[in-house]
Amino acid sequence: MATTVDFWFDPSCPYSYVTARWLREVTKVRPIEVCWRVMSLSVLNEGREVDPEGDTEGYLWFPARVCAAVQREHGHEALGRFYEALWTTGDEGQDWLAPFERALEAAGLPVALAGAGSSADYDGFLRASHAEGIGLIGDHVGTPIVATTGAEGGRVAFFGPVISQVPTGERAGRLWDGAVLVAGTPGFHELKGTPHEEPRLHD
Repeated sequence: MATTVDFWFDPSCPYSYVTARWLREVTKVRPIEVCWRVMSLSVLNEGREVDPEGDTEGYLWFPARVCAAVQREHGHEALGRFYEALWTTGDEGQDWLAPFERALEAAGLPVALAGAGSSADYDGFLRASHAEGIGLIGDHVGTPIVATTGAEGGRVAFFGPVISQVPTGERAGRLWDGAVLVAGTPGFHELKGTPHEEPRLHD
């Protein structure tokens, strides 16, 4: 029986997308099933004097709101399809709605959901989903957040892993095993590697 892995992501973060691609690889070699959930860097950074993302125009609200609409109206699996399509359908340089509309269509979802990006209709749901994920870790982290069942049966949650390229096959599985082991160790707080490289989004 597959173990559920809850994956909270802000759809605008390229490193989160690389982590998501890794989790898809893990599903091929470990008995896990990903439950896609939205979080928001815009919500996380509200009230801070300086926005770490430099999003002075509030653009990051748009993709997060569309994801919230998809999750609320069509469920977690549909959100996973839309998230993948959002990063793989390309941008033809049209108006700002075009990438969301193309991704929704590619995911088999109503194109009209793109309008949620400029509306606060799903903000309550977005904030609740965000709070659920960030509540497992704390607001000192960002996106993504992963939560699952540890080896001893308890809840294990962690930020990341932040990776710039996608391990495949058994390498993906070993990284999963290690991440869950480390995060499930009592008293564990943080582990970092080398400085960030540019994410390899489609290799």
